Amino acid sequence: MLTLLKAAAFVIGHLPVFLTNILASVFGALAFKLAGRHRATARENLEKAFGSSLPSEEKDRIARKVFDNLAVMFFEFMRIPWLKPPDIERLYDVEGIEHLKGALAKKKGVMIVTAHFGNWEMIAAYMGLSGHHLDIVARDLDNPATDEFVKWVRTRSGNRVVSKNRAMRRLLRTLSGNGIIGILLDQNVASNEGVFVDFFGIPACTNKGPALIVAASGAAIVPAFIVRENGRHRLIFLPVVEPGSTGDKALDALETTARCTKVIEDMIRKHPDHWFWVHRRWKTRPPNEK
Repeated sequence: MLTLLKAAAFVIGHLPVFLTNILASVFGALAFKLAGRHRATARENLEKAFGSSLPSEEKDRIARKVFDNLAVMFFEFMRIPWLKPPDIERLYDVEGIEHLKGALAKKKGVMIVTAHFGNWEMIAAYMGLSGHHLDIVARDLDNPATDEFVKWVRTRSGNRVVSKNRAMRRLLRTLSGNGIIGILLDQNVASNEGVFVDFFGIPACTNKGPALIVAASGAAIVPAFIVRENGRHRLIFLPVVEPGSTGDKALDALETTARCTKVIEDMIRKHPDHWFWVHRRWKTRPPNEK
């Protein structure tokens, strides 16, 4: 099965861009039409996040754009295994690289925090292709063949994939060697895994693990996001997020997580059609909430 998936990636990954753009447009429209449950989730999330501040027509447009983005991502993902370092100049415009370099200069490792925003897979591809290899923290997929294929794509540029279930010790070791790790911090988690922080004015249960790793390692937190513009990717590294520093472990984890989540929300507000609105971000509720 892995061989077949690699062969499919080779064929799809070498199709002309104009053709894959046409196919992505068709697939995105079909997905929007057929995936009724996810379409409803996106619309419900947009209503929660923006309420009356956005007209209904704009919310519909953003919901539709989610499916278009996922379709484009599929074809871009299939190209990743065949990218080489010279492709960086052709595909990327990079801003704020000084924030990453400054964080690495402190020699305590760097945690790149991002979200399911734009084509987030292209951030890892850039890091690997530019020589800044990173440990990608990811959940194991349910289908073993698909999981193996996705890991193969993600590691082709020199990155490593670390299973979310066995991450802490491995990540601390990477950071102690001034390495880089990449974490997505915009998904709902169970209440025992996270802390409730504000996200668009609503408490959202958010993974506290990254904050605990930063507290234990002293690593710098560098947010990074990718925006699709005119057929290119604008990769944005933002200033370091300062972690909580009260000395209270639980309170510091809460504060660090809240600050990272605020950075993610700010970026989504700038480009709402880039985020993954089909995820049930507010599924877990505080125990005292009616």
